[in-house]
Amino acid sequence: MRVLVLLLVVAAACTDVRGFEGTWNGPRVGDAAPLHVGVGMTSTATLAIDAIDLHGIHGRLSIEGLVIDADVTSVAGAEADVLSGITFDGSPSRVYLAFVAIPDGGGQALSVIALFDNKRVEVRVLRGGTQPLYAIYALSRGDSA
Repeated sequence: MRVLVLLLVVAAACTDVRGFEGTWNGPRVGDAAPLHVGVGMTSTATLAIDAIDLHGIHGRLSIEGLVIDADVTSVAGAEADVLSGITFDGSPSRVYLAFVAIPDGGGQALSVIALFDNKRVEVRVLRGGTQPLYAIYALSRGDSA
């Protein structure tokens, strides 16, 4: 019985993403040229997470020199698919996929929002085509929550 209770507590702790609500800020990371396409070397990002659960994320994204306060809402199909369990190096606890409207005439960009157990967030923004984008931002808590 104690093992079952322990497993339930661990499962709840691993899946509770509500603590990520709030504002996250941080710099672009990665020095290699392919990791900063279409954004400045010193650009920063702010992600305001307004609502989040295991079924989706909603918030606003600003990237210096690229977009201000753009709506970020995870793709429902990706959340209902095996893509909701995507992971990569660093072992994020949860990854969300969303599209962000970029007002530069190149169309929307895919935003990959990764949450990590140590209360950090990474945002990757990517787009192909004639105005490609690729940038990674390492965000930390920017408010008092």
